[in-house]
Amino acid sequence: MTQTNQVVDQKVLKVEVKAVKVEQMSDDAEETKPSKKKARRSVKVDYSGEAPAGWEEVYANIEEMRAGRTAPVDTMGCERAHDPAAPPAVRRFQCLVSLMLSSQTRDEVNYAAMLRLRDHGLTVDSLLATSEEELGELIKPVGFWRSKAKYLLEAARVLREDWGSDIPDTLEGLVGLKGVGPKMAHICMAVAWGKPVGIGVDTHVHRISGRLGWTAGCKDPEDTRRALEAWLPRDRWAEINWLLVGFGQETCLPVGPRCGDCLNRQLCPAGRAWAPSPRKGASPRKGASPRKGLPSPKKEAGASKGGSSSNTSI
Repeated sequence: MTQTNQVVDQKVLKVEVKAVKVEQMSDDAEETKPSKKKARRSVKVDYSGEAPAGWEEVYANIEEMRAGRTAPVDTMGCERAHDPAAPPAVRRFQCLVSLMLSSQTRDEVNYAAMLRLRDHGLTVDSLLATSEEELGELIKPVGFWRSKAKYLLEAARVLREDWGSDIPDTLEGLVGLKGVGPKMAHICMAVAWGKPVGIGVDTHVHRISGRLGWTAGCKDPEDTRRALEAWLPRDRWAEINWLLVGFGQETCLPVGPRCGDCLNRQLCPAGRAWAPSPRKGASPRKGASPRKGLPSPKKEAGASKGGSSSNTSI
Protein backbone atom coordinates (compact mmCIF):
# COMPACT_ATOMS: atom_id res chain seq x y z
CA MET A 1 0.00 0.00 0.00
CA THR A 2 1.38 3.42 -0.97
CA GLN A 3 1.78 6.27 1.49
CA THR A 4 -0.96 8.20 -0.32
CA ASN A 5 -3.43 5.35 0.12
CA GLN A 6 -2.60 5.11 3.83
CA VAL A 7 -3.34 8.81 4.30
CA VAL A 8 -6.67 8.48 2.51
CA ASP A 9 -7.65 5.41 4.58
CA GLN A 10 -6.84 7.25 7.83
CA LYS A 11 -9.02 10.23 6.81
CA VAL A 12 -11.90 7.91 5.92
CA LEU A 13 -11.55 6.13 9.29
CA LYS A 14 -11.65 9.46 11.16
CA VAL A 15 -14.82 10.44 9.33
CA GLU A 16 -16.47 7.10 10.15
CA VAL A 17 -15.52 7.41 13.86
CA LYS A 18 -16.99 10.90 13.99
CA ALA A 19 -20.20 9.64 12.37
CA VAL A 20 -20.51 6.85 14.93
CA LYS A 21 -19.98 9.32 17.78
CA VAL A 22 -22.60 11.68 16.41
CA GLU A 23 -25.06 8.80 16.05
CA GLN A 24 -24.41 7.65 19.64
CA MET A 25 -24.91 11.19 20.92
CA SER A 26 -28.19 11.35 19.03
CA ASP A 27 -29.37 8.06 20.57
CA ASP A 28 -28.39 9.20 24.06
CA ALA A 29 -30.23 12.46 23.58
CA GLU A 30 -33.33 10.58 22.48
CA GLU A 31 -33.19 8.30 25.53
CA THR A 32 -32.74 11.18 27.98
CA LYS A 33 -35.24 13.44 26.30
CA PRO A 34 -37.67 14.60 28.99
CA SER A 35 -41.27 13.52 28.72
CA LYS A 36 -43.74 16.10 27.51
CA LYS A 37 -46.19 14.90 30.16
CA LYS A 38 -46.39 17.43 32.97
CA ALA A 39 -45.62 16.23 36.45
CA ARG A 40 -48.51 16.44 38.90
CA ARG A 41 -48.12 19.22 41.40
CA SER A 42 -48.30 18.10 45.00
CA VAL A 43 -50.48 20.03 47.42
CA LYS A 44 -48.77 20.91 50.67
CA VAL A 45 -50.77 20.13 53.78
CA ASP A 46 -50.20 22.40 56.75
CA TYR A 47 -49.78 20.42 59.97
CA SER A 48 -48.72 23.46 61.98
CA GLY A 49 -50.34 24.23 65.31
CA GLU A 50 -51.76 27.54 64.08
CA ALA A 51 -55.55 27.50 64.35
CA PRO A 52 -57.64 28.94 61.48
CA ALA A 53 -58.85 32.47 62.11
CA GLY A 54 -62.34 32.64 63.55
CA TRP A 55 -62.68 28.89 64.10
CA GLU A 56 -64.15 29.31 67.60
CA GLU A 57 -67.09 31.35 66.33
CA VAL A 58 -67.75 28.83 63.57
CA TYR A 59 -67.53 25.94 66.04
CA ALA A 60 -69.90 27.66 68.48
CA ASN A 61 -72.42 28.20 65.67
CA ILE A 62 -72.32 24.50 64.79
CA GLU A 63 -72.86 23.65 68.46
CA GLU A 64 -75.92 25.93 68.47
CA MET A 65 -77.30 24.32 65.33
CA ARG A 66 -76.75 20.87 66.85
CA ALA A 67 -78.27 21.74 70.25
CA GLY A 68 -81.53 19.95 69.44
CA ARG A 69 -79.72 16.64 68.80
CA THR A 70 -82.17 15.66 66.09
CA ALA A 71 -79.77 13.97 63.65
CA PRO A 72 -79.78 10.18 63.15
CA VAL A 73 -76.39 9.92 64.87
CA ASP A 74 -77.90 11.34 68.07
CA THR A 75 -80.23 8.38 68.59
CA MET A 76 -78.63 5.62 66.55
CA GLY A 77 -74.88 6.24 66.80
CA CYS A 78 -72.44 3.66 68.13
CA GLU A 79 -72.79 4.93 71.73
CA ARG A 80 -76.56 4.26 71.49
CA ALA A 81 -76.36 0.82 69.90
CA HIS A 82 -75.13 -1.20 72.86
CA ASP A 83 -77.22 -2.85 75.57
CA PRO A 84 -76.99 -0.52 78.59
CA ALA A 85 -77.76 -3.40 80.95
CA ALA A 86 -74.86 -5.54 79.68
CA PRO A 87 -71.56 -5.87 81.59
CA PRO A 88 -68.88 -3.25 80.70
CA ALA A 89 -66.79 -5.63 78.57
CA VAL A 90 -69.86 -6.65 76.57
CA ARG A 91 -70.88 -3.00 76.08
CA ARG A 92 -67.41 -2.21 74.77
CA PHE A 93 -67.57 -5.18 72.39
CA GLN A 94 -70.97 -4.08 71.12
CA CYS A 95 -69.61 -0.57 70.54
CA LEU A 96 -66.81 -2.05 68.44
CA VAL A 97 -69.26 -4.19 66.47
CA SER A 98 -71.43 -1.15 65.74
CA LEU A 99 -68.41 0.74 64.42
CA MET A 100 -67.30 -2.17 62.27
CA LEU A 101 -70.77 -2.29 60.69
CA SER A 102 -71.04 1.47 60.23
CA SER A 103 -68.77 2.07 57.25
CA GLN A 104 -70.69 2.86 54.04
CA THR A 105 -73.93 2.38 55.98
CA ARG A 106 -76.60 4.80 57.14
CA ASP A 107 -77.11 5.04 60.89
CA GLU A 108 -80.71 3.84 60.56
CA VAL A 109 -79.62 0.65 58.78
CA ASN A 110 -76.72 0.08 61.15
CA TYR A 111 -78.88 0.53 64.25
CA ALA A 112 -81.50 -1.93 62.97
CA ALA A 113 -78.75 -4.51 62.38
CA MET A 114 -77.45 -3.98 65.92
CA LEU A 115 -80.91 -4.56 67.38
CA ARG A 116 -81.17 -7.85 65.47
CA LEU A 117 -77.75 -8.90 66.74
CA ARG A 118 -78.66 -8.02 70.32
CA ASP A 119 -81.86 -10.05 70.06
CA HIS A 120 -79.77 -12.94 68.71
CA GLY A 121 -77.17 -12.50 71.44
CA LEU A 122 -74.24 -10.15 70.97
CA THR A 123 -71.26 -11.31 72.98
CA VAL A 124 -67.94 -12.71 71.84
CA ASP A 125 -69.05 -16.26 72.63
CA SER A 126 -72.50 -15.98 71.04
CA LEU A 127 -70.99 -14.51 67.90
CA LEU A 128 -68.48 -17.35 67.62
CA ALA A 129 -71.35 -19.82 67.98
CA THR A 130 -72.99 -18.27 64.91
CA SER A 131 -72.13 -19.37 61.38
CA GLU A 132 -70.85 -16.84 58.89
CA GLU A 133 -73.94 -17.36 56.74
CA GLU A 134 -76.35 -16.73 59.62
CA LEU A 135 -74.37 -13.73 60.78
CA GLY A 136 -74.51 -12.30 57.28
CA GLU A 137 -78.29 -12.63 57.23
CA LEU A 138 -78.51 -10.88 60.60
CA ILE A 139 -76.51 -7.82 59.56
CA LYS A 140 -77.79 -7.53 55.98
CA PRO A 141 -78.31 -4.96 54.35
CA VAL A 142 -75.38 -3.04 55.88
CA GLY A 143 -72.76 -2.14 53.29
CA PHE A 144 -70.37 -4.98 52.39
CA TRP A 145 -72.22 -7.29 54.79
CA ARG A 146 -70.49 -10.44 53.54
CA SER A 147 -67.01 -9.09 54.27
CA LYS A 148 -68.15 -7.63 57.59
CA ALA A 149 -69.57 -10.98 58.73
CA LYS A 150 -66.18 -12.55 58.09
CA TYR A 151 -64.30 -9.72 59.84
CA LEU A 152 -66.58 -9.87 62.88
CA LEU A 153 -65.95 -13.58 63.37
CA GLU A 154 -62.19 -13.13 62.92
CA ALA A 155 -62.18 -10.27 65.42
CA ALA A 156 -64.23 -12.28 67.93
CA ARG A 157 -61.72 -15.15 67.75
CA VAL A 158 -58.81 -12.79 68.40
CA LEU A 159 -60.63 -11.10 71.28
CA ARG A 160 -61.36 -14.41 73.00
CA GLU A 161 -57.87 -15.80 72.50
CA ASP A 162 -55.78 -12.68 73.15
CA TRP A 163 -57.91 -10.18 75.07
CA GLY A 164 -60.05 -12.23 77.46
CA SER A 165 -63.20 -11.51 75.40
CA ASP A 166 -62.76 -7.77 75.94
CA ILE A 167 -61.58 -5.28 73.32
CA PRO A 168 -58.06 -3.82 73.15
CA ASP A 169 -57.55 -0.66 75.20
CA THR A 170 -54.97 0.82 72.83
CA LEU A 171 -55.20 2.32 69.39
CA GLU A 172 -52.59 -0.11 68.10
CA GLY A 173 -54.50 -3.09 69.43
CA LEU A 174 -57.74 -1.96 67.82
CA VAL A 175 -56.32 -1.29 64.36
CA GLY A 176 -54.63 -4.69 64.59
CA LEU A 177 -58.10 -6.26 64.24
CA LYS A 178 -59.08 -6.98 60.67
CA GLY A 179 -61.84 -4.67 59.52
CA VAL A 180 -60.97 -1.90 62.00
CA GLY A 181 -59.46 1.28 60.55
CA PRO A 182 -58.06 4.42 62.21
CA LYS A 183 -61.41 6.25 62.29
CA MET A 184 -63.15 3.35 64.04
CA ALA A 185 -60.25 2.90 66.46
CA HIS A 186 -60.16 6.58 67.49
CA ILE A 187 -63.94 6.68 68.04
CA CYS A 188 -63.85 3.38 69.92
CA MET A 189 -61.13 4.63 72.25
CA ALA A 190 -63.20 7.73 73.03
CA VAL A 191 -66.61 6.05 73.35
CA ALA A 192 -65.81 2.57 74.71
CA TRP A 193 -62.85 3.48 76.93
CA GLY A 194 -63.38 7.20 77.52
CA LYS A 195 -59.87 7.88 76.21
CA PRO A 196 -59.81 10.32 73.27
CA VAL A 197 -56.32 9.71 71.89
CA GLY A 198 -57.10 11.17 68.47
CA ILE A 199 -59.89 12.45 66.24
CA GLY A 200 -62.16 10.04 64.40
CA VAL A 201 -62.46 11.43 60.85
CA ASP A 202 -65.09 10.04 58.50
CA THR A 203 -66.33 11.55 55.25
CA HIS A 204 -68.56 14.04 57.08
CA VAL A 205 -65.70 15.42 59.17
CA HIS A 206 -63.36 15.38 56.17
CA ARG A 207 -65.85 17.16 53.90
CA ILE A 208 -67.01 19.81 56.37
CA SER A 209 -63.53 20.64 57.67
CA GLY A 210 -62.43 21.23 54.09
CA ARG A 211 -65.43 23.37 53.22
CA LEU A 212 -64.84 25.55 56.28
CA GLY A 213 -61.22 26.09 55.25
CA TRP A 214 -59.87 24.33 58.33
CA THR A 215 -57.91 21.67 56.44
CA ALA A 216 -57.11 23.05 52.99
CA GLY A 217 -55.05 20.64 50.89
CA CYS A 218 -56.07 17.50 52.79
CA LYS A 219 -56.96 14.80 50.27
CA ASP A 220 -58.02 12.00 52.61
CA PRO A 221 -59.37 11.53 56.16
CA GLU A 222 -55.96 10.72 57.63
CA ASP A 223 -54.55 14.02 56.31
CA THR A 224 -57.55 15.78 57.82
CA ARG A 225 -57.07 14.05 61.16
CA ARG A 226 -53.45 15.11 61.46
CA ALA A 227 -54.26 18.66 60.38
CA LEU A 228 -57.08 19.00 62.92
CA GLU A 229 -55.11 17.45 65.75
CA ALA A 230 -52.34 20.00 65.14
CA TRP A 231 -54.49 22.92 66.36
CA LEU A 232 -57.87 21.78 67.74
CA PRO A 233 -57.84 21.75 71.57
CA ARG A 234 -57.67 18.23 72.92
CA ASP A 235 -60.86 18.62 74.93
CA ARG A 236 -62.75 18.88 71.60
CA TRP A 237 -61.28 15.72 70.08
CA ALA A 238 -63.97 13.36 71.40
CA GLU A 239 -66.97 15.49 70.41
CA ILE A 240 -66.00 16.83 66.99
CA ASN A 241 -66.92 13.64 65.15
CA TRP A 242 -70.38 13.46 66.69
CA LEU A 243 -70.82 17.22 66.20
CA LEU A 244 -69.87 17.32 62.51
CA VAL A 245 -71.51 14.01 61.60
CA GLY A 246 -74.89 15.29 62.78
CA PHE A 247 -74.26 18.66 61.13
CA GLY A 248 -73.42 16.84 57.91
CA GLN A 249 -76.56 14.70 58.12
CA GLU A 250 -78.90 17.67 58.56
CA THR A 251 -77.34 20.84 57.16
CA CYS A 252 -73.94 20.52 55.46
CA LEU A 253 -75.07 17.70 53.19
CA PRO A 254 -72.71 16.03 50.68
CA VAL A 255 -75.00 17.15 47.84
CA GLY A 256 -77.09 20.34 48.01
CA PRO A 257 -75.89 21.64 51.39
CA ARG A 258 -78.43 23.90 53.08
CA CYS A 259 -76.17 26.92 53.22
CA GLY A 260 -79.17 29.25 53.40
CA ASP A 261 -80.09 27.76 56.79
CA CYS A 262 -76.54 27.74 58.19
CA LEU A 263 -75.38 30.24 60.82
CA ASN A 264 -71.92 30.11 59.24
CA ARG A 265 -73.06 31.14 55.79
CA GLN A 266 -70.99 34.35 55.82
CA LEU A 267 -68.07 32.74 57.69
CA CYS A 268 -67.66 29.70 55.44
CA PRO A 269 -65.96 29.91 52.01
CA ALA A 270 -68.54 27.54 50.51
CA GLY A 271 -71.39 29.44 52.15
CA ARG A 272 -70.25 32.78 50.76
CA ALA A 273 -70.19 31.26 47.26
CA TRP A 274 -73.67 29.80 47.69
CA ALA A 275 -76.73 31.12 45.87
CA PRO A 276 -80.32 29.80 45.97
CA SER A 277 -81.27 27.55 43.08
CA PRO A 278 -84.74 27.92 41.55
CA ARG A 279 -84.84 24.16 41.06
CA LYS A 280 -83.16 22.76 44.15
CA GLY A 281 -83.62 25.53 46.68
CA ALA A 282 -80.55 25.68 48.88
CA SER A 283 -77.64 24.48 46.76
CA PRO A 284 -74.23 25.89 45.81
CA ARG A 285 -73.89 27.93 42.65
CA LYS A 286 -72.84 25.62 39.81
CA GLY A 287 -69.11 25.76 39.23
CA ALA A 288 -68.48 27.92 42.27
CA SER A 289 -65.11 27.24 43.83
CA PRO A 290 -64.82 29.04 47.18
CA ARG A 291 -61.09 28.60 47.49
CA LYS A 292 -58.42 26.61 45.73
CA GLY A 293 -57.71 23.39 47.61
CA LEU A 294 -61.15 23.21 49.29
CA PRO A 295 -63.59 20.40 48.48
CA SER A 296 -66.50 21.45 46.28
CA PRO A 297 -70.01 21.09 47.64
CA LYS A 298 -70.71 18.84 44.65
CA LYS A 299 -71.16 15.15 45.16
CA GLU A 300 -67.99 13.62 46.56
CA ALA A 301 -66.74 10.23 45.56
CA GLY A 302 -67.35 7.61 48.19
CA ALA A 303 -69.39 9.96 50.42
CA SER A 304 -70.47 8.14 53.55
CA LYS A 305 -74.13 7.45 54.15
CA GLY A 306 -73.73 7.46 57.87
CA GLY A 307 -71.30 7.67 60.71
CA SER A 308 -71.23 7.91 64.48
CA SER A 309 -69.33 9.19 67.41
CA SER A 310 -69.89 10.81 70.73
CA ASN A 311 -68.07 12.55 73.54
CA THR A 312 -69.67 10.21 76.06
CA SER A 313 -67.94 6.96 76.98
CA ILE A 314 -69.86 3.81 77.80
